Amino acid sequence: MGSAEQRPTGSDRGGHGASHEWRLGASEVVGVAGLVLYNWWVVVPFVHGMLPSDNGFFSDIEASGLPHATLLQHLDLLSGILLLAALALRGSIGRQYRGREWGWLVGFAIAAGAGGKFSYACSSGLSAVCRAQERRLQLPLHHYVHMLSGVLEFATITTAVVLAVRRTRGQRTGSAIVYRSVLRIFTFAYPLLGLAYLTDRLGAFIEPVFFLTFTVIVVTHLFQAGGNNGEIRSDLGTRRATSLGRRDATVG
Repeated sequence: MGSAEQRPTGSDRGGHGASHEWRLGASEVVGVAGLVLYNWWVVVPFVHGMLPSDNGFFSDIEASGLPHATLLQHLDLLSGILLLAALALRGSIGRQYRGREWGWLVGFAIAAGAGGKFSYACSSGLSAVCRAQERRLQLPLHHYVHMLSGVLEFATITTAVVLAVRRTRGQRTGSAIVYRSVLRIFTFAYPLLGLAYLTDRLGAFIEPVFFLTFTVIVVTHLFQAGGNNGEIRSDLGTRRATSLGRRDATVG
């Protein structure tokens, strides 16, 4: 009876290892899909008239009533949902595999999706009238929710980068190098972003720098370049092999 009761325990442990490895792979696939949708801005320069001025931001072409607004809003919302799912899958493997930045990346995914759910009422980066109404608080609530979600999107992932840099301090892994490099880019890019916002000039040139670095950060977290995804799979494989060994020993 004793040996019979121990057999499911080993099998369950092996099953958990397989389940965790499946979640890790699924998080990578789902995350990449979310990032592809998040970067819809890549096609904008190739669609004539979609962004009428280089001085605007890409959110301006999502303003209610514009030709492609509904599609772009849906892409943002879906990308946020997929990124949230990817991070949830990875986080479910175990707290020791999340990293200190995981929760902030979850916040980033929520903010990115919220930006698609609540759109601009008008294009403040392209219209002086809209800009004046915005500053006088004369626009619908969803316009300001979109603004807030954008601020949170930038704030959460920047915090995640700072925490990731601290976590990997002294390491020479690929992920540690990426985190440090992105933080250096932020040091130069944020003043330029602020200048573009205040002067309403060349926003379409500086904003992609952040979209690309945000993408790199999420990819690095999900795939852990030179980091702990290999360790996770190795650890899960070791656990599965150990559980199978115990089961064989019990059967024997």
